[in-house]
Amino acid sequence: MRRKPACPSLLAVFLVLMAAPGRAADGPIDPTQFAWRQKPGAQVPLQTAFTDAAGKPVSLRRFAGSAPIILDLGYFHCPSLCGVARSDLLAALRQSGLQPGQDFSALAISIDPAESPADAAGAWRSDFTEFPQLLGSSFHYLTGSAQAVAAVENAVGFRARYDPRFRQFLHPSGLVILTRDGAVSSYLLGVGYKAGDLREAVVHARDGGLARAALPILLLCFHFDASTGRYTLEITKVLRLAGLLTVATIAGLVFVLSRQPTRA
Repeated sequence: MRRKPACPSLLAVFLVLMAAPGRAADGPIDPTQFAWRQKPGAQVPLQTAFTDAAGKPVSLRRFAGSAPIILDLGYFHCPSLCGVARSDLLAALRQSGLQPGQDFSALAISIDPAESPADAAGAWRSDFTEFPQLLGSSFHYLTGSAQAVAAVENAVGFRARYDPRFRQFLHPSGLVILTRDGAVSSYLLGVGYKAGDLREAVVHARDGGLARAALPILLLCFHFDASTGRYTLEITKVLRLAGLLTVATIAGLVFVLSRQPTRA
């Protein structure tokens, strides 16, 4: 496999979106415990067995070999960000020009071992109403045992935990792009995926390329209130700060470029 060459730049910006630790009655939550541990080049265990939305047992090997794989880890009864992130993925795919089956296959794997094929089928039907052209034979909704889920999570550096205080899983948001052989090619972290970024990542994975680790964006699923479509107060403050930092970065870059001597 070839590695994607690093792009030279005048200014490298590392922007970490991290909410202040949430506090509950019995102690704080440290969001950094759930940050992605990016592992470009790591191999996903293709022998791992899951169950598809029709209730049929399948191994991940079934989806490998012909096209890159887009891996979406979340859960189908998520009260927070998972459904929004999956919808963003589908919207980006619709605009990307990528052809399902020919250019990619996609796996939405539930991280909740208690979810069943019926839960996966319900999520599939809900998404199908808006994206019927994508949810054919190339987008699969899977559930599995705790051991199967842990095997995939460990392989791609995904960390999650069920918290009874919130009655939901605490986990980061993002996608993993795998090569056709099931190796980690790159990550798209956060949410609000862009069609161009997704297409570039899939094409790079198709060629067997391994990208460098993505910028360390940490956006946790429980920071988002799906009922209002807004982030909680803490993450909103952080996102506002991120916007200010972005403006300051652009201003600094313009200043640096303006100081460069011009050629005659």
